[in-house]
Amino acid sequence: MGDPSRAIADYWDAAAPGFDDEPDHGLRAAGTREAWGRRVRGWLPAGAVDVLDVGCGTGSLAELVAADGHRVTGVDLAPRMVARARAKLAAAGAAGRFVVGDAGAPPVRDGSFDVLLCRHVIWTLPAPERALRAWVRLLRPGGRLVLVEGRWREAGARAQPYVAGAERLPWNGGVGAEELAAAVRPLVAELRIEPLSGDAALWGGPVDDERYAVVADL
Repeated sequence: MGDPSRAIADYWDAAAPGFDDEPDHGLRAAGTREAWGRRVRGWLPAGAVDVLDVGCGTGSLAELVAADGHRVTGVDLAPRMVARARAKLAAAGAAGRFVVGDAGAPPVRDGSFDVLLCRHVIWTLPAPERALRAWVRLLRPGGRLVLVEGRWREAGARAQPYVAGAERLPWNGGVGAEELAAAVRPLVAELRIEPLSGDAALWGGPVDDERYAVVADL
């Protein structure tokens, strides 16, 4: 299929004003924010490290990362998402660098980060396995991938349809844990799958679809 990057950027630009209304996007409720904070702290190493938040959206996870003393860079294809992320961290008095760019090929130097964090993005990529290889190159030796993903039952019932051609995306509507793990495993030394569906606090209520994190070390 043709390159859908412009349409994808436009879609998420249009979604930016209401993006944080979803409990797990805006993290406005104290319980949801605390639940994500606990997870993020469990996924990141102790001590300050360099973290790349790929597909950072409005910067909610980046803010948690920065609040724990890490150095965070966020990348998102949608300029309005990036603008909101910058404003969010500035309002919180947190430091972060944000750039507009393709999550599948972030405009940053190889070997610059200790952790690459990506949440609910890989299903939107036209070439997700190529993106995984690119992400590994961005990490330093011993670096870590944290991929928070799922298989979204609600993806087929959007109030607004996703971009034209999305039905041809390899992982449209999400990807199961075992399939993603199989794609990541040849690129890393160790990998674990952490189920997340049962932690209702993360989502603002119970969910019945597959949600998880793949945490992989080089």
